[in-house]
Amino acid sequence: MSPESSSQRSPAPASPFVVLQQDAHLVQIVNAALTDATRRAGPHLACRPGCTQCCYGAFAINPLDALRLRAAMQQMAVNQPEQAASIAERANRYLAEFSPSFPGNQQTGILGTSDEDQEAFEDFANQAPCPALNPESGLCEMYDARPMTCRVFGPPVRMNSTPEAEAGSEPAEDEGLAVCELCFTEASPEEIADAEMTVPYAEEQRLLDQLQQIQPVERDTIGDTIIAYCLTLPPAPPEPS
Repeated sequence: MSPESSSQRSPAPASPFVVLQQDAHLVQIVNAALTDATRRAGPHLACRPGCTQCCYGAFAINPLDALRLRAAMQQMAVNQPEQAASIAERANRYLAEFSPSFPGNQQTGILGTSDEDQEAFEDFANQAPCPALNPESGLCEMYDARPMTCRVFGPPVRMNSTPEAEAGSEPAEDEGLAVCELCFTEASPEEIADAEMTVPYAEEQRLLDQLQQIQPVERDTIGDTIIAYCLTLPPAPPEPS
């Protein structure tokens, strides 16, 4: 192969490790945006440690969220094995109860994409606590690795936003700012708008695209899932006889 043709080859897909490194930078950006939005929101933002209303009910997380959670669980199993075991136990109990009605692949945890699956998911495990929630402390034990939905819940966030809108185009007329129902209860529309949190959707999508290149999308192998499927651990090896 000539040097010219070799130089024209597409770059090799990034590895999951590289994506996780870039995801750490994405998390820093989101954390900074949350800190700024919290400052501008002042007392209107009621979120605080121990407030767990948003920790009940299943919701879809994307493959980047899942990769982050699984990597954190693997690390915790090494550094904090007792805590990891407690989280995994809650996740296993959750799946034992709810996986029979999971609208997707019950083994891999990949959500189904049909209209019927999406409709069924609206009523799936709506009252169940997240396995990452410590029932005694009321704190998330996977807080540093929590999904993007958890990171942006509370401050005003623009609904139906897209990378193009983030880049500066005018939002569609039907877009609005969503807030936690416990927050901004006495705020004016102007105060809500002034506290809007900017979410780097374009950067998140770029990393999701990289993951798709690493593992091309195939039925039941990659896709949206739920937190519980990311918090299980492989069985411990048997004790030597």
